[in-house]
Amino acid sequence: MSTEPVPKGLWPEGYARVILDEVDSTMAEAARRARDLDGPTWIMAHRQTAARGRRGRVWQQPAGNLAATLIYKPWATVPEAAKRSFLAANALFEALALFADRSLLSLKWPNDVLLNGGKVAGILLESTGRGPMVDWLSVGVGVNLGGVPAGVTGGFCPVSLTSEGGQAVSAEDFLTVLASAYATQEAKLDALGFQRIREDWLRNAARLGETITARTMREEFTGIFDTVDMDGNLVLITATGPQIIPAADVYF
Repeated sequence: MSTEPVPKGLWPEGYARVILDEVDSTMAEAARRARDLDGPTWIMAHRQTAARGRRGRVWQQPAGNLAATLIYKPWATVPEAAKRSFLAANALFEALALFADRSLLSLKWPNDVLLNGGKVAGILLESTGRGPMVDWLSVGVGVNLGGVPAGVTGGFCPVSLTSEGGQAVSAEDFLTVLASAYATQEAKLDALGFQRIREDWLRNAARLGETITARTMREEFTGIFDTVDMDGNLVLITATGPQIIPAADVYF
C-alpha cells in the first residue's frame, strides 16, 4: 500500500487517499473500511481480482487503468445520495477533458462517460443506512486510461483515453485530478443545489433531443430523450406520451 504525500495544492483538502497494489474490489474494500474512516476517503487499487459494475456485471481492469472508490458520509437521504451519480459524471467529464478533446466526450444516462462514442468510464453507487439518512455512500469509478477491456460484447464498445487520441496519464495522477473535480462538484451541489448539477449534466448529455431506447428489467421504451428530471429519472417522449424511467439500460 502506498501512502506517499500528494503535492500540496493538488489534492483536495479534507479528503484522504489510500492506494493499494491489489484488492478484490475497491467497492468491497471501502465497505470494509467504512467504520474506521474519519472523513471522505478515496481508495484506489492497481489491480482488482473481483471487480464489478452495474447490476453485478464483471468489470475488467487492464493494467494502467483507474479503479477507485470514494467513500464518505453526505448529509443526504437515499434518493438524494443516489443523485451523486450525476455529480460523479460531471467530475469525470471535467477530469477527462483535461486529457482529451472535450467535444468528443459525452455523458450517457445513467452512469457512463463516452469518448468518441465508446465507453471510457463507468460509475457505480452503493449506500448503507438504517434510517432516512445514509450512513455511508460509496462512489466507484472505473476509467480506461490506456487499456481496453477484451471480449466485451453488446452495448457500447469500450475505448481508452489514449486509443482515442487522448494524453497518457497515470492512474495516480488522474485520481488527483478527479478527486479535485469531485470536491468542486460537491461544493457546487452544497451552494447551488441539484438543479445546477442537473443543468451541467444535461449540457454534456449524449443524444439529448434524439431518439433512444431504454430497456428496463421488464419493458423497452423508444422515444425522444427529452430531459432528466429533478429526481434523476430519464424522461422519454414516446408515441403514447411521456415516460418517466427511474432505471434502465440506454441504447442508441
